[in-house]
Amino acid sequence: MIRAALTDLLLVGPAALAVVLFIFLPVGVVFGLAFTDYQVGAAQAEWVGGANFAQLFGSRLGRNALLNTLTYAAIVIPGSVGLGLLVALGLHGMATRLPRLSALLRAVYFLPVAATLVAMAVSWQMLLHPSLGLANTWLQALNLPGQQWLSDRGLVLYTLAGIGIWQSTGYNMVLFLAGLAAIPSTLYDAAAVDGADRGWTRFWSVTWPMLGPTTLFVMIVTAASAFRVFETVATMTAGGPAFASDTIVYALYREGFVYFKAGYAAAITVVFFLALLALTALQMLLVERRVHYR
Repeated sequence: MIRAALTDLLLVGPAALAVVLFIFLPVGVVFGLAFTDYQVGAAQAEWVGGANFAQLFGSRLGRNALLNTLTYAAIVIPGSVGLGLLVALGLHGMATRLPRLSALLRAVYFLPVAATLVAMAVSWQMLLHPSLGLANTWLQALNLPGQQWLSDRGLVLYTLAGIGIWQSTGYNMVLFLAGLAAIPSTLYDAAAVDGADRGWTRFWSVTWPMLGPTTLFVMIVTAASAFRVFETVATMTAGGPAFASDTIVYALYREGFVYFKAGYAAAITVVFFLALLALTALQMLLVERRVHYR
């Protein structure tokens, strides 16, 4: 018994120690720093309690970053999940009739996931250029006015959200394709006997209920990705114009690595962590009730 326990401890111990040192300990340090005014390089720090959190929620810039992040997530999550499902359904049905075309389209849709995001952001900057970009060229060809996609305060956040949907659709498509492939064909045969043999009837009675676990996972992964959006903001707008595209993670970067306000950046990190945890719990509570596991 003792020998078995020592063997288990020897096997589990290194991994458990790594988790404590590289996950739990840094998290504890961040939570501690969030209640101080520590700045990088300072010899000491003062305990300020909830002053950092009050500054985050009380300042216009703090509230703006939070609101922009929520708006971005509210657009990207349903957009990329819904579009990923539609693309997966189309490619799954095409796989039996046109397998080569289906494989080619899968690679095309997955390209944004496999490509370097910074390189893709530069490509989007060229595409959305106000005078040389193809987007405005196409609009002018249709006799529509060109847009300042990345410099219009009322448009820039929605432009970034559209790029976020484009970026996430391919990954969601792959997950939904895996879920569709796991649905037994016998369920469709049984549904056909009951009259659900085509179209939306077949989808709502068999496909959608059986995709419940996959949909829950896709929503959680997409929500986490949407809330931590950073690369496109940093590369394309740097939070501008006039903080119109500022997000909570970019604000964290700016305060912590540009202004070196480690205490305030830690408070932003805590708020981000708790918000993401609450959103995940809410998704599980609302969606889990309608999920069918086999």
